[in-house]
Amino acid sequence: MSRPVGGGAGAGAGAEAGPSRGSGPAGGSGISMNNLNDPPQWNIQPNQRNGDGDGSKWNYALLVPMLGLAAFRWIWSRESQKEIEKEKRDYYTRLASLQRDLESKYRDIIAENRRAVAHLELELEKEHNRTLSYREALISQSHKLVQERRILEQDREKLEQEKHVLLHSGAVGALYQSCLAKEEEWQKRANVLLKEFEEALKERQEIYCSLMLPRNQRLEIEKNLLIRAATDPVAADIEMESGLREIFKHDTYCGNLLNKNKSQNGRLMWLYLRYWALTVELQKFKRVEKVILEKS
Repeated sequence: MSRPVGGGAGAGAGAEAGPSRGSGPAGGSGISMNNLNDPPQWNIQPNQRNGDGDGSKWNYALLVPMLGLAAFRWIWSRESQKEIEKEKRDYYTRLASLQRDLESKYRDIIAENRRAVAHLELELEKEHNRTLSYREALISQSHKLVQERRILEQDREKLEQEKHVLLHSGAVGALYQSCLAKEEEWQKRANVLLKEFEEALKERQEIYCSLMLPRNQRLEIEKNLLIRAATDPVAADIEMESGLREIFKHDTYCGNLLNKNKSQNGRLMWLYLRYWALTVELQKFKRVEKVILEKS
């Protein structure tokens, strides 16, 4: 059984006058179709004009959530935009700070590298000057040794002439031969000593030129040679200690890296070895001369 939903006296009068029009199709204005399966107050009367109708409250009920959603979305969008702007500002601030730090570090690195380059250039200039001074000292020492060798050769020729004269002078000649034989024994000991020093100097120079052999071995050889030169009588007679110190200080010549011949290393040491050999020869005749003069 249908129950019309109405809102005023007109609706009640219509019900008494005749059959209900709510069961048929919708009529003129002010009359709407009722849903017979719903309670009375759930039907919405969109065209309700009288003040006691409730259709407008449903319209407002839908409008309020939509307005609230729109307001929330606007507020959320605005807050999100603020957060985005804040993050952008923070990002650019951090980026600018990082860029300043990197530029500062870059300038510090450049300054440090420039100081290092300047220091290395100064050290290189010092090494270059030191090398030039060593070279000049070596050349000067070489000239000095060559000059002394020339003088020794002249003295040797002079002694040979004196020897030739003494050999033909009778008793003096016999004394000379005796003294000469004795001094030749001294010369043999001196030559053995020079040979030992030569081998030690070759070993020392090989260690100096090697990239693998330890430096302390070279220093030990130098120390032993200086001690022997100071304590051995033959070495003291030909004054080997000062020459050894010059060799250790100035002889820096080395052969090529693939060199296996020890005799190709060093220059000043070979000049001194020849100089010492000539000094031994000269000392032999001077010692003979001294003995003969003492017995004459």
